[in-house]
Amino acid sequence: MSNRRTLEALLERHGTTYAAEAGIRLRDTPQPLYQLLVLSHLLSARIRAQVAVAAARALFSHRLRTPRRMADATWQERVDVLGEGGYRRYDERTATQLGDGGRLLLDEYGGDLRRLRRKADGDTDTLRAGLRRFPGIGPAGADIFLREIQTVWPEVSPYLDAKALQGAERLGLPTTPDRLIRLAKGGDPAVLAAALVRGALDKG
Repeated sequence: MSNRRTLEALLERHGTTYAAEAGIRLRDTPQPLYQLLVLSHLLSARIRAQVAVAAARALFSHRLRTPRRMADATWQERVDVLGEGGYRRYDERTATQLGDGGRLLLDEYGGDLRRLRRKADGDTDTLRAGLRRFPGIGPAGADIFLREIQTVWPEVSPYLDAKALQGAERLGLPTTPDRLIRLAKGGDPAVLAAALVRGALDKG
């Protein structure tokens, strides 16, 4: 199978971003940007992606969609909702981190991650460092956020991190971002990144 056909098959099977799977209508506005930060936090733990997505959906369905609502919720409320979403292994620590992260976003950026974007001024390393200041957002969480946001924040693109490139290698595809983007023929880089990550994780 040619590289192009392999990529087409991958995108047909796995061509959905994690944000879309979690019900986030990603735009450059405060609420969906915050929801993506929460999802990136949940996905970065050593837990199945489906569980992290389900936990994010549970949080959002309980109206914990903004840093203010997250910070104002009690610790027990956050624990209970995470448990409802099946996120039980790390629920207590994560509940604390989500509350602290909501307060940090409010205090430092007025609840608006676009202020972090403006502060980074197009520098991805500065943006990554800013994301890592949030409790629970380590290197993996920052990578997840940047992979998913690149359609909305085009200065980040192409953002294909080590996990995405691992998926490309596993499938025999080129392992440099520029070649993968060319192979995708102008498709959404966030969708490409998510598909490659799923290719790395899918045991089938």
